[in-house]
Amino acid sequence: MKKVNLLFYISLIFLSFCSQPAREPEEVRIRLAADPENLNPVSYTKADALQIINLIFQALLTVDLADNTIKPALADALPVIARHDSVTHFTYRLREEASWADGSPVTAKDVAFTLKVMKAPLLHNEQLKPQVAFIQDIVLDAADAKKFTLVCQGFTPEMQLLTGDFFILPAYLFDPKKLLDSYSVTDFTDDLSRLENDTKLKTFATWFNSPDFNRSAALLKGSAGYELENWTTAQYVTLKRKTDWWGNNLRQPVSYVTANPTRISFQIIPDNTTALLALKNKQIDILDNIPAAEFTNLKNNKAVTETYALYTPDAFDLVYAGLNTRQPKFGDKQTRQAIAHLLDINSFIKISQQSYASPTVGPVPPSVKTYYNNGLTPVSFAPAKATQLLTSAGWRITPEGWFRTVNGEKQHLTINLIFRAGNTAFENSALIFQQAAAKAGIPVNVQAIEGSVVSQQVQAHTFDMFFRTLTGNPFFFNFKPLFHTSYSEQGGSNATGFGTTESDRLLDEFIVAESEEKKAALLKRLQAILQEEAAFISLYYQKDRIAIRNKYENLKISGLSPNYDVSAFKIKN
Repeated sequence: MKKVNLLFYISLIFLSFCSQPAREPEEVRIRLAADPENLNPVSYTKADALQIINLIFQALLTVDLADNTIKPALADALPVIARHDSVTHFTYRLREEASWADGSPVTAKDVAFTLKVMKAPLLHNEQLKPQVAFIQDIVLDAADAKKFTLVCQGFTPEMQLLTGDFFILPAYLFDPKKLLDSYSVTDFTDDLSRLENDTKLKTFATWFNSPDFNRSAALLKGSAGYELENWTTAQYVTLKRKTDWWGNNLRQPVSYVTANPTRISFQIIPDNTTALLALKNKQIDILDNIPAAEFTNLKNNKAVTETYALYTPDAFDLVYAGLNTRQPKFGDKQTRQAIAHLLDINSFIKISQQSYASPTVGPVPPSVKTYYNNGLTPVSFAPAKATQLLTSAGWRITPEGWFRTVNGEKQHLTINLIFRAGNTAFENSALIFQQAAAKAGIPVNVQAIEGSVVSQQVQAHTFDMFFRTLTGNPFFFNFKPLFHTSYSEQGGSNATGFGTTESDRLLDEFIVAESEEKKAALLKRLQAILQEEAAFISLYYQKDRIAIRNKYENLKISGLSPNYDVSAFKIKN
């Protein structure tokens, strides 16, 4: 076993804290697991970077973590939506007070500039370019510099969020020579190959792709309440609150548009043991993603609980099992139901999650009560029921296992279970399932393989069964790409091959349904079908594990990342 030089890590973190400016009274210190590397709001690649960028730049819309709802941020209201055959218009107006770091107003021209940057060729924007591919054009209001309409191709329910879920960039700062002024958004909507040798675009790309746009405090200035103060690679990133920020001067204050702490300091501590030590020494105020076993230890540590409050919000990360219905041995639902009854979900949760998880009946989180089908119960661990179902499906048990003959071909019921290597929760659950299946006479081969190989096998349909995690949200539940038969071809997102005539109809109707009652009825019926067909087997939703200094209030604890709104933190009186 590789020896960890704990003394080195302790010394490193001690020096990191000592080298920083003196701590301010309202400063909040947060553990960051890795250096963000790039804070460019278009080309960033890490979730650690996103948390910081969210405090510097703003989008049209945001999520209020107090109630997990979508609300206007830079926009003064949710968009007005108008559908016209194959095109949908989303009309926004920016907040009157919204301004940039130099005091100039945020206008519709900045939104148009942002779309050009996200769509243009030659730029480092490949990660975000697909996110706005459906936006065909932007129409500026001639009479109001703050008003504009996004012209979008087609319509899906999640478009309301997607049209407002990208950071708006300051054109005056990011394009001082106005190199993109002569282009329209439509110029970057169709074939881009004709522009790859465009002189102006090449000049702008050289400017925008430069390292300065990754970490320069002079350039990375957005409309949010904080600006970059200091960044010492692999040690810390500090943000300071802007003086006279527009969000603090709204005529009607908004509880989720805030900048309360005077400084926010992100301490870069890759090692979990070192991060826990920093917590116990009160050197950091917030620690998230705490390993389950360590979190339980913290709960039993009086010195910790006197200083920190511990939270376990319901996350939106679903752990599920998938069966390949294209395999003849899994072609009937009774066989799949039998396998589902051999998945000991309660043991999975207890052993792999230290009980920090909740069983679920389907892909809708139990916390979303409007859509969750509470008329169902999670599939029970029932080996006797599994045996009964296998017999009903035509299988016969022999000393060598379960066999049956279908269309003259003899089938042997074996399972090859794959999951991502390094995921101990999957590994523990796989071993529990393997033991239960063995007792029922079903050989299970457990394979921990590289994540990319799992994806390859799933997309190529060359698997029997897998364990995976699906990350969702409480806003939109368009499951069509996951479960519609039109997505079940090789490489499609319907990995299990699930689908019935009724489920396809439900998925199609959900996209165009307008009332909450109709959407709820469709989703609840879909959950019932998914459970009965047992191809996509929902196991449990995880809980996040967070520690926050108890001197703070107005935390807005949520299951959505980053699980709290640090910009809203206040010190208790």
